[in-house]
Amino acid sequence: MNAKLSSILVAAALSSLLAAGAADAQTKSKPKPKQPHCYDVEVQRPKEVKDKHKITGTALGAVAGGLLGNQVGGGSGKKIATAAGAVGGAVVGRKIQENQQNKTETVIERRCD
Repeated sequence: MNAKLSSILVAAALSSLLAAGAADAQTKSKPKPKQPHCYDVEVQRPKEVKDKHKITGTALGAVAGGLLGNQVGGGSGKKIATAAGAVGGAVVGRKIQENQQNKTETVIERRCD
């Protein structure tokens, strides 16, 4: 009975070793989750355009040009100078607003791999 008992114990020990080895093999084969690599990047973006048709710049330029044109000349010449000042001011005001809207802004974005 001693031989039978020892062979049973050896068989039990071997089976537990094999089971433990299989469990270790399964845990070793699973890759560990990779930690994301995060970093900050400066990005140039166009500024948000609130007045696509540049109405504000055109209107303010026309008013300013009309006021300046009204200071010149007298009689019917004054009316022509006021009109020409308003047209010229509208063109300049529109161009100034266009230049302001075409600017970009730098923002910092967080990116992760």
